[in-house]
Amino acid sequence: MAARGHVQDPNDRRLRPIYDYLDNGNNKMAIQQADKLLKKHKDLHCAKVLKAIGLQRTGKQDEAFSLAQEVTSLEPTDDNSLQALTILYREMHRPELVTKLYEAAVKKVPLSEEYHSHLFMAYARIGEYKKMQQAGMALYKIVPKNPYYFWSVMSLVMQAISAQDEKLSQTMFLPLAERMVEKMVKEDKIEAEAEVQLYFMILERLGKCEEALDVIKGPLGEKLTSELQSRESKCMMLYRRLQRWPECNALAHNLLLKNPDDWQFYLAYFDSLFHLMDQSWSPPEEGEHCSEGTVHHTVAEVVRFVEDRIKGEDGKDSRSLRGPYLARLELMHRLRERGCPEESLLGDPLELMVQFFGKFGDKPCCITDLNIYLHLLSQDQHVQFINRLSEAAPLGQPGPEGFAFPDDTKALQRHLCLCQLGRALGLHHALDAAGKLRLITELKAHYRHGLKFGKNSLKTELQFSDMYCLMAAHVYVDLWTESGDEDMVWQCLGLLQEGLSNSPSNAQFKLLLLLLYCRLGAFEPVVDLYASLDAKHVQHDTIGFLLTRYAESLGQFAAASQACNFSLRFFHSNQKDTSEYIIQAYKYGAFEKIPEFIALRNRLNQSLHFAQVRTERMLLDLFLEADIVLSLEESVKAMCLSAEEDDIPWDNMRDNRDLTVFTCWDPKERRLTDEHRQHSLEEECIWLRIRSLTLRLLAALAALGHKPSPQNSELATENGVGDKVSSLAGLLAQLHQTLQTASQLVERRTQVCTGDVWSPDDVMTPTRLLLQYPLLGPPSTRLATALSSGSCHCQAATLQLSAHIHELDGVGIDESSELQTQMCNTFKSIAVQLQEMLTKCKGDLLEMKDGKLKTRPPLLENLIFFVETVCVVFWVATYCAKILRPLKTSLQKKKKKKKDASTVQPPVMCGFQELTASLQDLLAQALEHIKGQEVVLTAIKMSTLSLEGSTQEEWSFTKAAMDKLQSSHLRSLQEAGDLLKKRAETLKNLKI
Repeated sequence: MAARGHVQDPNDRRLRPIYDYLDNGNNKMAIQQADKLLKKHKDLHCAKVLKAIGLQRTGKQDEAFSLAQEVTSLEPTDDNSLQALTILYREMHRPELVTKLYEAAVKKVPLSEEYHSHLFMAYARIGEYKKMQQAGMALYKIVPKNPYYFWSVMSLVMQAISAQDEKLSQTMFLPLAERMVEKMVKEDKIEAEAEVQLYFMILERLGKCEEALDVIKGPLGEKLTSELQSRESKCMMLYRRLQRWPECNALAHNLLLKNPDDWQFYLAYFDSLFHLMDQSWSPPEEGEHCSEGTVHHTVAEVVRFVEDRIKGEDGKDSRSLRGPYLARLELMHRLRERGCPEESLLGDPLELMVQFFGKFGDKPCCITDLNIYLHLLSQDQHVQFINRLSEAAPLGQPGPEGFAFPDDTKALQRHLCLCQLGRALGLHHALDAAGKLRLITELKAHYRHGLKFGKNSLKTELQFSDMYCLMAAHVYVDLWTESGDEDMVWQCLGLLQEGLSNSPSNAQFKLLLLLLYCRLGAFEPVVDLYASLDAKHVQHDTIGFLLTRYAESLGQFAAASQACNFSLRFFHSNQKDTSEYIIQAYKYGAFEKIPEFIALRNRLNQSLHFAQVRTERMLLDLFLEADIVLSLEESVKAMCLSAEEDDIPWDNMRDNRDLTVFTCWDPKERRLTDEHRQHSLEEECIWLRIRSLTLRLLAALAALGHKPSPQNSELATENGVGDKVSSLAGLLAQLHQTLQTASQLVERRTQVCTGDVWSPDDVMTPTRLLLQYPLLGPPSTRLATALSSGSCHCQAATLQLSAHIHELDGVGIDESSELQTQMCNTFKSIAVQLQEMLTKCKGDLLEMKDGKLKTRPPLLENLIFFVETVCVVFWVATYCAKILRPLKTSLQKKKKKKKDASTVQPPVMCGFQELTASLQDLLAQALEHIKGQEVVLTAIKMSTLSLEGSTQEEWSFTKAAMDKLQSSHLRSLQEAGDLLKKRAETLKNLKI
């Protein structure tokens, strides 16, 4: 809470027990202690604030806020009260109130360095850059210390960065900041490296690269000492921006002489060479080539330089550096791209890579180094290359199984690298099914043999042979996707489970297991797998989609809620955390980091995943609670959801997903492409737009409510009903347009898949799917299933009905025969569409066929869409009932007055009653289907299954995976059934 060292103030002694209770989380005792103290000392403001903190932490926000405002209005100046109020307002997420506290304190104690400093930091928390600039200068005038002056300068830079008008930044904010720093330079008051860094940042943003270069090369540049080669790196960057390629080349050359393993300087060296060649640059006849020294402007010179570096490494007694050898391959790659005949000066790429493997094949990085340059080999060299590498990766004598194994970990790493390169060259994919099975057997044998090298390793350490296991799993996946034989995926799951038992910390095993379980329709085992990954901070954004994509769609509503909370907790804390990082950067003079923190905050606020999770979480809450725990209107109100507001930054959406999180050795033609990424983003955005519009339409439906029909349009506008109706109409138009776009997208990218992972007798034959991504690429959205199941169009038609019923309420029963006919047709259409959706859910999720276990995940996704659509239909039906009840009562009163014995009801009343009867029948069918599926699933005995070629130990792991799938399906059915039963209860409220 607050610093409490040796204190003399008696109030501090009195407050200490309250601080201790709060620190220990005993908030009730803190409140009691504060009350006791306030009885004796009514004017002890800090005790009131500490009581407010206790109240805030026990959920009594209003009472806490009232107490805090009471103290704030007194404008306290004691440090204890101010710090306690700061803590309270931060916990309330009201940092703007802290500024008012310290503004008042500064007015009362204008010469307090501490209060001015706190005021500056309070402004920093809310991004008030102009006020920060003023507060910084006010502080500098009181206490003329350099850091305070440069706080003000940095605040000017932040005004420039955040300004909407770029011209204003370049003509006012940045020039003013430059003049302020120049004043300090002229007065020789620059003291710290941070101040030079800030000067450099300003000049760079102004585009004054020459001036920035002078600063770096001059005496001020000598202060840049915190980073290795900081001055050189900055010079290199400026040379590149100024396109001073001779200096860039010479500097890179000089730096590589000192450190021949620095890759960034090799890249600059090669870039500058080709720019010089394009410009036909030649050195002057006399004197130095440039200010940095000698320039290498021909390929021959560069080749000679690289070869000299390699000779230097070859002649060393110690371990060689990889840089020069990789530089040779990089130069060859660039020369080939440009079609330069000088490529031959470097030699044969096959020989160069064999040499590289000979030197570095026992390093895990060898595969990633060589993988980049495999394209230098021609197709007919692939087998020859692998054969040559085999000679450099000797194995021991063949064992009883016929396989030769490595004798030590270095030999194991060489053989492993050889296998990885074989897969990267496509040799694994070229094998027939029998060849792939033999390869799997060999890889598994190598994996199990390699375990002996890691017998004494810790649980947190990976086994030396883990990659053999992972590669074998990838070959199993190849067989599954190519043949549709689910035995392959079962054996793959068993192998990965075995791998995880030997190497519990292997993230790649967990990620692939997570992916495969989800593809098979099982979400329950995924929750623990993802939790064990222990995703930290930004990883909730970059890999969170692997979890949240499937949670709700596979019927695990409770787990989906938890998964969304994991992600949202990170996003919601981002704003507060980033403010703290910025404050620390100001305190310690790390000015160049401040724009980076701002950029990170913006990147996360504009995240596609953030928008998806927030939308799905609110929809999920409505599906689970609206009209069950609270009414739809109350649920929407609790979420502070507005139909009119769309807070998703569509124009600035950022796709932060890490689509390369899976280790992949596939050849280039089988990997994720930029086209795949673009298509995935487009698909994700359209699906998000559909879900967002659905959510806002539900908010509009809740806002519409039912009120007595106004007598005229003016009164309707006064009541705000007119605005709500127009909002509903506008959102419906947007939804129909988006659905049309989505259908066109699906049609454009749909292809007939004959070799899909599902069995050929699945829901649709042939299966029609969106553009196929690699299995290790992004998962497809729910869009294709939503459209094919009929869910989207049924929900849209249902929501359109809410506008019709409101129109009916306005015009009355007697004047709406055509509208009633239209509504009756919609009632019938909704019932038919729901029946069709339910039909698409029919079939066994798991079935035993010829002694093999078959999965049908699309059936489960279709069932969940049916459940979601039923919820939407019930909400609209509830609104219809609210409108129709008073209309029916009014008709009955008229009949009594006229003594009309006719019992003929208006068509809309009959149509609505038919709809409710149909809903009752549909729910009964759905619950019967779910119950039947639970019986079928429970009856499946995994012990009766067998997998050809599996040992007893392998079968135990595979059976465990099958059991998890069975358990997950049962849970999904149970949660879907429970929700439908709760919805069935609301049928009683739909009578009119």
